[in-house]
Amino acid sequence: MKILVANDDGINAKGIRELTKALSQVAEVYVIAPDTQRSGASHSITMHKKLRFVPAKVEGATKAYSFTGTPADCVKMGLELLRRQNIMIDAVFAGINHGGNLGTDTLYSGTVGAAREGLVDGVFSVAVSVNSHEADDFGYACKLAVAAAKAFDKGMFPKPHEFMLNINVPNIDEDKIKGLKVAKLGIRDYDNWFNPVHLEDGSIEICYEGKPVSFDMANEIDLPADVLLMDMGYATVTPLGYELTAKNAAAIEETASYAVSVEFLK
Repeated sequence: MKILVANDDGINAKGIRELTKALSQVAEVYVIAPDTQRSGASHSITMHKKLRFVPAKVEGATKAYSFTGTPADCVKMGLELLRRQNIMIDAVFAGINHGGNLGTDTLYSGTVGAAREGLVDGVFSVAVSVNSHEADDFGYACKLAVAAAKAFDKGMFPKPHEFMLNINVPNIDEDKIKGLKVAKLGIRDYDNWFNPVHLEDGSIEICYEGKPVSFDMANEIDLPADVLLMDMGYATVTPLGYELTAKNAAAIEETASYAVSVEFLK
């Protein structure tokens, strides 16, 4: 089994190096990661600009490169580079991210974007995160990643791959983690994230930050929300796809009504 590891925190981040060492116990690992911090890059790719792969050394990796592109670039371009070296990647792992990728934050996440790019390319993909930007212990997250790799290798996730896995681990001692729960994406918002500073030249300076707020979704009748389970001390795993069509009955009906109404405007 050959695994490509990417991230959005950059090739020198502790999380990606711990993940690489862990996965190298069960697979042949290749690393292609941004040369700088690229958090919040989502699924963006670089166009009309030359990018560069630079050989790097990462413990546990058969081969590694730092790359001047986005996290999604690392996977999109990295898979193609490796193919041209006759290296066919079986799975993509993104992380381990320093900070959770929960709820609606997955829309902004470069870690999730990298894994989703693997899914778009037809490769089994997993995003792994620890819910703190100051995370230092990646042991349990590594165990979950290795378990996912072993499950894939045993055929638990057959092709065609229609979803990726988004794994999040609370930043607490492993013996205090209550277990792993399947969850849906919740709603993630932040208190006091927009604090403008008015400068003398008339410009306004801001920094995107704030304390995360988890909306109470305890009364949901189907899957519980990941943000709620994280607050309760559980690790979570959520299947994510790239097919974004809203398929609930109301969405289809209202859109159909709009389409019909347009005909009367002609």
